This record gives sequence, structure tokens and C-alpha cells, in this order.
Amino acid sequence: MAETVRVLAGVVGPTLAGGVIKRRPRVMTLLEKTQADASAVRTLQRLRARRGDGLLRLAVPGRSFALVLSPDDVGRVLAESPEPFTPANLEKKKALSQFQPHGVLISEGPDRDRRREWTERALETSRPTHHLAPSVRAKVADEFAALGPGPLDWDTFAPVWWRMVRRVVFGDHARDDQATTDLPERLRLSANWSYLLPRRRRLRAEFLGRVRSLLARAPEDSLAGGLAADDEVASQIGHWLFAFDAAGMVTFRTLALLATHPAQRQQARQDLASGTELGYLRACVLDTVRLWPTTPAILRDTTKELDWNGHRVPAGTGLLVFAPLFHRDDSRLPYAHSFAPEIWLDGRAREEPSLVPFSAGPGECPAKNLVLFSSSTVLATLIGDRDYTVDSSPKPAPGRPLPATFDNFSLRLTGHP
Repeated sequence: MAETVRVLAGVVGPTLAGGVIKRRPRVMTLLEKTQADASAVRTLQRLRARRGDGLLRLAVPGRSFALVLSPDDVGRVLAESPEPFTPANLEKKKALSQFQPHGVLISEGPDRDRRREWTERALETSRPTHHLAPSVRAKVADEFAALGPGPLDWDTFAPVWWRMVRRVVFGDHARDDQATTDLPERLRLSANWSYLLPRRRRLRAEFLGRVRSLLARAPEDSLAGGLAADDEVASQIGHWLFAFDAAGMVTFRTLALLATHPAQRQQARQDLASGTELGYLRACVLDTVRLWPTTPAILRDTTKELDWNGHRVPAGTGLLVFAPLFHRDDSRLPYAHSFAPEIWLDGRAREEPSLVPFSAGPGECPAKNLVLFSSSTVLATLIGDRDYTVDSSPKPAPGRPLPATFDNFSLRLTGHP
């Protein structure tokens, strides 16, 4: 019981307080000041040293729940989804049904297979670069070229990001339709509470109705072009907007890393000059998600009773993979607290089954390549003709450990010609 209290107080509590589905800016500022993720990782490292790296069962009333502590077990759980480890976890279904009632992540059986298949087809999951890449580049250039030298904070960056996202997802006619991206933010704030708040059915119906209307008019040069204007598709697009919100935070943090790490910035610019597909910048984005996971808590439920190294795990057991434990595990990874894009290019990251910035296995984020392309294209635009300094604190820098918690909402930069 004491171990459960330590995990709930030092790991789960701060993660929930920050907002798993929609970040709470004021709480994130406090978590950054206390470096909550560093404390959480140390708590779990101590538990693992004392108990071993098997599953750690948590005494949660009315629920069978366990924490995954082994890197190899992370690989197993994610590789063997959706059976016997379903992504449609009980807590996740309660939360995500607020804004994506028919989403892939909370679907099971034939419904999941069908929804995953058309989602991968629309997002071109298997292709490094979507066929709409020229259109995305043009829309990024249109929006971000206007961000000239001078102060740049989240309140300046985010509106430009969302104008770009609406154009990419729905078409140019949605550029200034802020309500379509504001509504799911309100729903996601409710989703943070999972069980504790009733579903906001009227607000959800309004959101899905707006998305259906945009789907009906979506042009061919948008992700929504050609998709059915029904609730199933609208629901999944709700998750696309969720993913793009995380991608915006990652892009802004990556800009701060490039501003403060001259060697990586120079390598990124050489990549740009060579005319390649932004491979190094994509690696920069990947490593930013490793350092500060946008999905810190990866959840699965067991679909049947399992034997786990001689221990019985009942069907319906919730499994928690706390990504920062594995991404920042300085007992195993020499680069744990450093900006190390190279690990995604030289094979080191592939050797670690628990480095999962976009999850992994059959449940890996189907928008991974699209997000990496969009984010790296924005970064290419921003660093192509200007340098940046970080004016806020903490200030990431090479040669010393990077902060474990890094609040994008209070991050401030200045662009210089």
C-alpha cells in the first residue's frame, strides 16, 4: 500500500494535475518550477531497484492495475496490441469519448480494424512524406513567414500554428474558423477529469456538427478531402486535432533547443542546404518528444488472464507505461538528459524498445510521419533566416542536464535576423 501511495502522489498525481488530455498552463508552470518529472523518475527508479523490474501491482480500489518497470516489458506490451493488450483502456475510453466517441484509440474488434485502416490510408502512415507535402509546405510558408524577428512566446506562436493546422486538415476556407479548434479544447479540458465529470453531449454534438460541415466542403489539397462527412470520420478528426496540439508544443520546444544548441542548429541548417527531406530536423523533433513526452502515460488493458513471469495477471488489468521513466533513465542511457537527435539516425534508439515518443507496435500513432513532416517544415521556415535566443527560465543548454519538466506555455524566445 505504501508503494501505491508513493506512485499515486509522486507520479500519477502530478501527471493528472498537469492535464493528460489538455495541458493546464498554470499547473504546468508550477510543475516546471518543482521539476515534477525528475522527482517522478527518481521515485520509480528507487522502486525498481528495490522490487526488480517486473510488474508493480498497485492497490487501486475496485481496479486491477500495474506499473510496467522493464524496458523489455514495454516492448512486449506495445508490440502485442490490441491482443492481449488493448489500447482501448477503461480510463482512456472514459476520457476520450468526450470528444472522439468513435475514435480508433477507444475502439475494439472489427470497428477498430476498420477505423484504423481508413485512418492510415488518409494519413498515409506508411509513407515518410504525405502526397500533400507540397501543399503543406506552401501553407506553412504562408503562415510562418509572417513571424519575423522579435519576441516569440506561446501566445504568439499558437494562433499561427492553428491557422496552419486548420488549412492542412480542412482546407483554406477553415483558416480563421477558430471555433472548430476551440471547441475540442473545451471538451478535452473536461476529458482530463475522466470519470469525474459527465459527458458534455451538447458541446460534443456542436463540435462534431461543425466538423461534418467542414468535411462536406473539404478540398482535395486537405487531409479531409474526399472523406465521408459522418460522425465516425468527424470523431477521428477530433483526435487529429488532439495530435496537432501536442505537435505544436513539441515544435515550440524544439525551436528552443535549436536556439540553445549551436552544433545541432548548424547540422539542421546543413540539412536544409542539402535539399534533403529534413531528416535531421525530424530527428530533432523525435528527440524533443523523448525528452518531454506529450503522452507521458501510455495505457493498455489486458484482454485475458496472463502468466507474467510466474505471476497471474487477471483479464481487465490496467497497465501503465510511464514514458519519462524510460526516456530519462540515466541509469541506462548516457544521453538521458541531453539533446541527442543523432540517436534516431545512428540506430541507438532502435535498440531501446522503451523509447516510444509516438508509442510503438500496432498502436503507434498513425500520424507520426505527418507530424514529423509538419513540425520539421515549420522549424525549417523559422530557422532558415534567423537565430533565436531563449529569454525565459529554465534555459536549456548543452553541457548540463536538460530540465525534466519544460513548460511550453511560459517559454519566451526572441528571433534575430
